[in-house]
Formats: sequence, C-alpha cells, structure tokens
Amino acid sequence: MLLFGRTQWEISVNALKTIFSWLGRFLQRVRTILLDLGTLVIVVLLATTIIGALTSFGPEDTDTAGKVLFINPQGVVVDQEVFNSDSLFDAATDSSTDQIQTRDLIKLIRAAAQDEDIPAVVVDFSSANFAGPTTAINIAKELKALREAGKRVIAFNDRLSTTSYLMASQASEIWVHPVGSVSVRGLGGMRNYNKDLFENLKITIHNYSQGDFKSATEPSWRSDMSENDRMQREAILFPIWDEMKALMAEGRGIESSDIQAFADNYVGFFGEAAIGNIAYAQANNLIDGTKSFPEFRKYMIEEFGKDEEAETETYKTISYAEYEKQIEDDVVESDNQIAVVTAEGAIREGEISQGVAGADGIVKQIRSAHEDDNTKVIVFRVNSPGGSIIASEMMRDELLAAKSKGIKVVVSMGDYAASGGVYISTPADYIFAEPTTITGSIGVAIALPTLENAMDYIGVNFDGVVTSKHGGWDPAQAIDEDLDKIFAGWGAEAYDRFINFVAESRDQSYEDIKAIAGGRVWIATSAKEIGLVDEIGGIDDAIAYAADLEGLEDYRVEYYREKLSPEEAFLKEVLENLDVSLAQPSVLSALDGVAELYETLVDIHEPKALLTCKDCLVELD
Repeated sequence: MLLFGRTQWEISVNALKTIFSWLGRFLQRVRTILLDLGTLVIVVLLATTIIGALTSFGPEDTDTAGKVLFINPQGVVVDQEVFNSDSLFDAATDSSTDQIQTRDLIKLIRAAAQDEDIPAVVVDFSSANFAGPTTAINIAKELKALREAGKRVIAFNDRLSTTSYLMASQASEIWVHPVGSVSVRGLGGMRNYNKDLFENLKITIHNYSQGDFKSATEPSWRSDMSENDRMQREAILFPIWDEMKALMAEGRGIESSDIQAFADNYVGFFGEAAIGNIAYAQANNLIDGTKSFPEFRKYMIEEFGKDEEAETETYKTISYAEYEKQIEDDVVESDNQIAVVTAEGAIREGEISQGVAGADGIVKQIRSAHEDDNTKVIVFRVNSPGGSIIASEMMRDELLAAKSKGIKVVVSMGDYAASGGVYISTPADYIFAEPTTITGSIGVAIALPTLENAMDYIGVNFDGVVTSKHGGWDPAQAIDEDLDKIFAGWGAEAYDRFINFVAESRDQSYEDIKAIAGGRVWIATSAKEIGLVDEIGGIDDAIAYAADLEGLEDYRVEYYREKLSPEEAFLKEVLENLDVSLAQPSVLSALDGVAELYETLVDIHEPKALLTCKDCLVELD
C-alpha cells in the first residue's frame, strides 16, 4: 500500500528511528546526570577522607591506663612491607593484602610486656597469614615471652587453624565460640602430578633439570613423588612441625603427642560448627572452653571493668593500631649506618611488589646503600625460594660492587633462602639462618614441553625456509638430537656456575659442594653442619654481628625500601590512618585448578631455566 508516495513500512521505520533517537538522547542525559552525581559523591567522600586523615596525622596521646590491648592483625606478616602504586590500590580494595612487618609486631608485643598500664592482651590471629613457618614460630615465641613476663594473655576466636592455634596456645587462656572451629591440620599436602594428563594431551616433557633432588619440575614428568623428594620434604617438614607442636603443647601444659592425636583425628575443614572438635579440645585441655560474643564481652567487663565512654556496653580496650602510635621510635643519632636490604618473595626481573623480589628494585636499594658514605655494613635479609637466574645475578653483582668498596655483607636467612635464595647469598662474608629456615636446593629447574605429537594428531605440519639450522624451531615441534644436547648444556653450565659460586663463597672445594648440592633442600640446623650457613640466629643477631664485624660502638639501622612519590606517600598515609578497605570478601574459585593448568600451558610458549625451589614453600592454614 502506498501512502503519499511512501510505504507503510517506511513510515513505521522512520517512527521507530524517531522514538529510538529521542530515547537515546534521554538516556544520554540521564547518564550525564548520574555521572555528575556519582562524581560529586566521590569528591565529597574523598574530601571527607582527606580532611579526616589530615586531622589524624601525627602521634596521638591516648590514655592506655587500664585498657586491654587487642592484637588482631589482618593481612600477611612479612619481613618488609611493600608499597607502590599497584600495592596501594590493592590495599584500598582488598584487606587481605594488608602487610604487617614482623619487626613492628615484635616491637609492639615487647612494649606491651613492659607496659604496666596494660592489664591484659587479647589475641586473635585468625585473619593473619605468615610469610612462612619461621615467621609464625617467631611471633609465637614473642607471645610466649609476653605471657612469661607476667602479662595476662587471652585468646578469643570463632575459629582456630594451625597457625592461629599456634598463637592462641601461647595465651594464658583460650576461648572459642560454641559453634566455631578448632583445627590443627599440620604441615604439608598433596600436589597434582601431570604426566598422564600431558600424555593424554600428547604433550612431550623434556626434563633438563640439574640435581637428583631438584623436584620443582616433577609434576610435569612424573605420576607421583620421587623418593628423593619425599625424603627431603620429610627432613624439613617434620622438624618444623615438631617445633610447632612443642610450642603448642608447652603453652597448654600438655604433651606433643596430644597435639598430634588431635591433628590426626579432628579436622575442622569447614571452619564452623565443628562442635565435636571443640568438645574434644576442651576435654583434653587444648582450649579452656567456649563463650559466645556477648558472653565473652560480659566476662571481660567483669574482669577489667566497663568502658564508660563507649557508645555501647563493652570493656576497656585499645586496638593494636592505636597502641602502636603510642610507642616511641628508637631514634639513634650516628654517622655509622648498618643498611638492611630485603629480598622477599619470588626472584624476578622488574620492580619489587608484594610477594616478588624484583631485581631492579632491590639492585637500586643495594646501590643506594653502598653509595651512602655512612654505610659501614650491609645486612641482606633473604626470604625467597628463588626464581630467575638473570635476576639473581643482578642482585649478586650489585652486592659484589658493594664489597669492592670494602663494605662487608652479612646475610640473614628468613623462612626460605633456597636455590636462587642461596645464589644471591654467595657474596656474604657471614651467613645467619633461623633454626627452621629452609635452604639449599642448589640445582637448576628446566622442563621443556613440546607439542609435536599433538600437532601430528590434529593434522598440523610445519615447513618453511630458514637461514640457520634451528631458526624455525619452536616448542610446537620435536627436539632433535642436536637441540637436545644444546638444551642439556644450558642446565649443566648454569648448575656448574652455581656450584662454583657457592664453593668460593663457603671456602670449600667444588667437589664438596657438589656432594651436598643436587637440588637437595636442608633445614638450617643441618645446613650449618654441612657448612652452607655459619650460625643459627635471627635478623637481630645478624645486625649485632655486623656491628661487631666493623667494631662499631654506635650505629643506626636503616631498613631500605622503595621510595614513594609524594602522591603515593600521601595516599599511603591516608589509607593507614583511616584503615580503608573497599573490597568485598574474597571467595575460593572452583576454577583455580583450571587456571593452574592454563598457566602451565602458557609456560610452554616461553620456557625458562630457573633457580627455584617451589617445593620449599610450606603451606600454612
């Protein structure tokens, strides 16, 4: 049908265009208004935040008399906190990335032990993670010393895991919510071995690792754990577990076998409603009893008095963040500086970030230390299971540059100083390790996957023109005999270089070091017996030794860290003063296993030879 020269269809289409055009303009206006309102709200909130932060800057004089100190760290306890643009954003959006420096936490606990104004300390470490088992053990020992100093220490938790129970067991009394959980799972765990999977996917794994105990690549080419790996893991896990059990048992006045029996028979996997666990724990003196939140609040009011100034009924308390502001810094005026540089996390190229010992950033810190005329000694704190060879070389080279100026280097090993962690320690004049430090793993990890069988199966062939024998090769193709020799040579040469560095550093022969190398992991007490470390002790011992080494009667300790821009420093101050966290609680992903497989397959594209000891890491719950 025609209507004034146009079809009804054309009229309908034009009408729809008009409607949608008007709707588009309307939605654009609404969007603009909403964006303006949202921006206004954000600006107001940001201004309020900044004003609040500015008014809270500087030391606060809070009356602590009669107040119970509440220590409940949330985040991860580390040797050296890391702040840069990325980590500051993380801190604002995810409280699980909060960092608590070990030395700060220890300083706070020791201050509380000497503070007569503080009648008691409540501890809850259920939201704290630790860089490793040695860090956890050290904090537990500080809580033990706090109790032994005569301070009343009370643990109250809705759930207790292995590490949080380790902390709670050092308290004078332990109370748990009636439908919470008590679980001591111990150490170790299972890992997946992917040989059959890769065979099913027609992926060929070529293992060029050096060292009979170097097990980092085992999951790629074995169906189960090797006996060598089992032996070395037992040799490090059981001593650490025995130390933890002994601390737990001593704190509760029971036997280590009681802790073992509980760990063997009572698992609190779900973290709540573990009523049977709690009943057993109370009956066998692992805890004192149960209290609901109102019951615990009433108990504390009866014991320590009601806070008359609080808006709600509660006991007199002060948070550990508030209390920390009352502690005066130990300022020492001296021209003699002991520089402490920390390498914590996986060794990689690039800048430092949380969990990553970025070589670029650490080299800058070492250089800054040895270029300072006041630096007399460098204490290099190593808490790393290793990683990149070139990144390890970068750190080692800069330490040697410091030594070329006559500056001594003392290494202090933390939770881990294995593989690359040993490599970067080789310039040391003296090495300290904690009793439960995991070290050694002198070897090289290389596993190279190739996809020739998979390509053949799906019908992909390769052909082309190249100007060199192996110019067109990539991991999608097979490895011929010549390439096999080349790749094997990579690992052998890197391993030989590693052994020579350690032998020179420890003043031993190549043969002696090779006999204890092989990628084998050692607990520090054993490492001392075979000469890989000089003395058992912590960071304070290393600093004291460094001072004696140079005969320093007075000195100040400078902990090096990356320098923040003025904007980053301001944002950090705002976040710390307001304790900001905007994130939703994180949840476990059912796709974690798939993600791990994906990462494994991505590694096919860019294989690397690594000085790493992934199996040195001890998982703590």
